Amino acid sequence: MSKVIAIANQKGGVGKTTTAINLAASLAVLEKKVLIIDADPQANTTSGLNFSPSDGQKRTLYEVMIGKIDIRDALIQTEVANLHMIPSHINLVGAEIEMLEMEERESVLKNALAPIKDNYDYIIIDCSPSLGLITVNNLTAADSVIIPVQPEFFALEGLGKLMKTIRIVQNGINPALEIEGFVVTMYDGRTKVHAQVVTELQEIFKDMVFKTIIQRNIRLSEAPSHGKPIILYDVMSNGTSNYLSLAKELLEKNNKTN
Repeated sequence: MSKVIAIANQKGGVGKTTTAINLAASLAVLEKKVLIIDADPQANTTSGLNFSPSDGQKRTLYEVMIGKIDIRDALIQTEVANLHMIPSHINLVGAEIEMLEMEERESVLKNALAPIKDNYDYIIIDCSPSLGLITVNNLTAADSVIIPVQPEFFALEGLGKLMKTIRIVQNGINPALEIEGFVVTMYDGRTKVHAQVVTELQEIFKDMVFKTIIQRNIRLSEAPSHGKPIILYDVMSNGTSNYLSLAKELLEKNNKTN
């Protein structure tokens, strides 16, 4: 049975796209069938997996959301076996306006995914930092949410708006939505503040915080500019071992280790 996981945080620069790309790639390497959806108009996941839609032949999430194409026509095979992608484009910014008059506008993505959902073990959605209609669609389509958190003092304060949005979705159109967990990113063990924030996060959210911590890693930050997940860019890096560990922890949590 497929599981849809949204990677969300309204605060930028917390490793959201890095987590989406590398968690998806790691799950694929662990022989799970994975689809990653780039739901951010900045299209960083799309470029980070070495793809750029041409203006003349766009088959992206934007065209899917406005009903121009079937979602199956937007699927792309990435360089990673078992990993497909639905790319994004800056045009996605305008989709929210075009969707306003649609019926069930909060469920457009959920309905679009229905024909292909069971083809995958995991569907990972890289959400936009904004909390608009596209993000609401992502949360409506999702079974759970992973929230990347950078260990800085203001990080916990920034979670408030996202948690409020998640509660609104839970109380309305998707009561089954769960928080899969919080994952600490860009961690530097030499920094006391980072250790303090991780401790505070664990005290507040307890076992909702993944045990795996994503360390600050130069190779990890270089990989997107080469259009590769870290596991293809530098298999021996800390970034690769961190995200493989996160993927294994997720599989164990969902009892899908076999």
